[in-house]
Amino acid sequence: MTTGVTVNDEAVEMFNAFKLHRAPHDNRYFIYKIENDAEIIVDTFGDKTKTYDDFTACLPPNECRYGVFDLDFTTRDGREANKLIFISWSPDTAKIKNKMVYAASKEAIKSALMGIGIHLQATDQGELELDYIKSQVQKV
Repeated sequence: MTTGVTVNDEAVEMFNAFKLHRAPHDNRYFIYKIENDAEIIVDTFGDKTKTYDDFTACLPPNECRYGVFDLDFTTRDGREANKLIFISWSPDTAKIKNKMVYAASKEAIKSALMGIGIHLQATDQGELELDYIKSQVQKV
């Protein structure tokens, strides 16, 4: 199923600058939303001083969103690592139409935001917990 939802050019440009750590987009995360069932735009973002908790606090409890987070973590063998992770936030409490539009539009944003190696789905707060996210990243 395709929705015809497109990704806003500015959202892609901001992501590309973010990915390359270019000013003024030296950020920790981006949260994207679908506006008017037509276009994926940047909803909010956080600078490098922000934490994963700040990121999850920006996800509405009853509405879907897409998020990209620049995750620093320690591998099982003790090395410091960094990964860009994509999270599709589709809470159980969201309306069915909202879930359907976001599910059908996910490929559009994933293909527009090139260079993200880890794609995760979260439907409740437990799946957003940092320890859970890190455990999923370790599997990849």
